[in-house]
Amino acid sequence: MTSNDGQAMKKLTRDILQQLIDGSAEPVFVARIDHPDWPVVLSNPAFVSISGNQDVVGKPLADVVEGLVGRDLALEISETVRGGHESSIAVELKSREYLLVLRPLNAERGEGVQYYAAYWRGAAGGTHAADAEVQQALLKAKRRIRDLSRDDPVTGLLNERSFREVLAHDWAVASREHTSLALVAFRLDDFPAYLEVFGRHAADSCQRRVAQAIRRCLRRASDVAARVDSARGDCLVVLSHSSDENAVNEFAAKISAAVRELGLHHPRSRESRFVTVSYRTSVQSAGKDDKTDVAFLKDVLKPGD
Repeated sequence: MTSNDGQAMKKLTRDILQQLIDGSAEPVFVARIDHPDWPVVLSNPAFVSISGNQDVVGKPLADVVEGLVGRDLALEISETVRGGHESSIAVELKSREYLLVLRPLNAERGEGVQYYAAYWRGAAGGTHAADAEVQQALLKAKRRIRDLSRDDPVTGLLNERSFREVLAHDWAVASREHTSLALVAFRLDDFPAYLEVFGRHAADSCQRRVAQAIRRCLRRASDVAARVDSARGDCLVVLSHSSDENAVNEFAAKISAAVRELGLHHPRSRESRFVTVSYRTSVQSAGKDDKTDVAFLKDVLKPGD
């Protein structure tokens, strides 16, 4: 088969797939996940109708889902996609119950999972209410078990092991696409003094409040935050798909201001009367100069100048 024959076959396959999903009464879209931001590449008229008649092709999967079902579910869906899993999630959209089925698709043998299909199946399509409730309860239990293994017990953010897995995955994708990732590491100023004054319980509560402030500032469902250990103690780290250093610095400054506005009293702070954070940012082009995700994280965790 010549190169032109291969290109023609790919176009034929895409055209046939588009016709198939166009003919489906179920809302469907397909996203490509070996590209940064996981752009939607196909959608059908049924999905356009539930999305407010918006053209979603080319938009990031996380943004599309977040606009429909909110940030919390979008975060969960992002984790499912990033892990390459198949899952079903009960959601409510425009006062109607759907079962959102996420399914990885194999593009070609040997290439691994590159695409994800999302099917929005109406609960009225043969699923009894009792069965739907049982299924939703099982899904919640599975999510709880997953969260216990992935989440940091103090802050509720990702734990270090899970964060390193996410970073390695996203770094590999960015390396193939020659794109950039951004990391921001936050440290609570004079935190040992806070711990000495108020004790461990209050210190954990403080970290949890700061982590919640960081989470509220995340811009996309594909952004992730975690608690990570470093030579100078705990850091709260954010991973973002960004190549704009100015935008990353503005984002970090916004989080710093949000933490200050919490108004958490800190009598021994050398910076302020309240709890504050210092931060360090790094934007790296993946796949250049033999840089690795491990070195990328190590760089941003270094003590500030």
